[in-house]
Amino acid sequence: MTFTRFIDLSGPGIERLDADTVAVLPVGAIEQHGPHLPVATDYYMAEAVAEGAARAAGEACDITLLPGLAYTKSDEHAWSAGTLWLSARTLLAVLDDIGRALAVGPVRRLAFLNAHGGNSALLGVALRELRTRHGLRTFLLHASLPADQGGTSPASELGLGVHGGLNETAAMLHLHPDLVEMAQARRSVPEHLTEYEHIGFGKPVSFGWTSDDFGTGNGVIGDPTGAAPELGRKLVDAAIATNAAALRECARFRPDRPTTS
Repeated sequence: MTFTRFIDLSGPGIERLDADTVAVLPVGAIEQHGPHLPVATDYYMAEAVAEGAARAAGEACDITLLPGLAYTKSDEHAWSAGTLWLSARTLLAVLDDIGRALAVGPVRRLAFLNAHGGNSALLGVALRELRTRHGLRTFLLHASLPADQGGTSPASELGLGVHGGLNETAAMLHLHPDLVEMAQARRSVPEHLTEYEHIGFGKPVSFGWTSDDFGTGNGVIGDPTGAAPELGRKLVDAAIATNAAALRECARFRPDRPTTS
């Protein structure tokens, strides 16, 4: 059972991987995260959780870590300087190209580890495209699920903390404290959304949004003011543990028959 970094292997070394090796692709984003966080917040999170989980899972199965994707689908933040994004069509094409190229070798399992909620729907589409076009078994894992996709946010954020709020800020205080400017952190929770019974994050009716729709003025949707590195460490460690367990399942997943292991 091994962990490898794909880019450190030679061509013949990659040929020695097998069909049950799981290739893990961290998927982040480069986008505004308010005045207190760097634009690479999601990329840093994807890289940290993917590598930690891949190393841990590599104690029980074969895992190879691919170089991460930084530029992805971030058009909800396109209004802001610093957001570098791909269209949905381009990102799907990039993912297809990566899958096609990976399938030239022996690896037949590809897991996306996503840290940007704006990618989730598109990555779900890519799972089946890569399965049908290139014969890969494909999986979508998350560093964390945002509140608008079934995850939770702290009570102080009223279920509305989806971007640049408490948890993301805490995680960055743990991972890269030198890049966080807590003096610039402000509570920016769109509390008026709680007036709607059916429409909202985690409610039956979802809605299309951009991060400048909510009247916060700074692109943040949440409350980062109480963030601390201790919380960030707990969140990152939990994400690594959860995803390591998921990767171990990805390595043995067979939808066509039951497993006893």
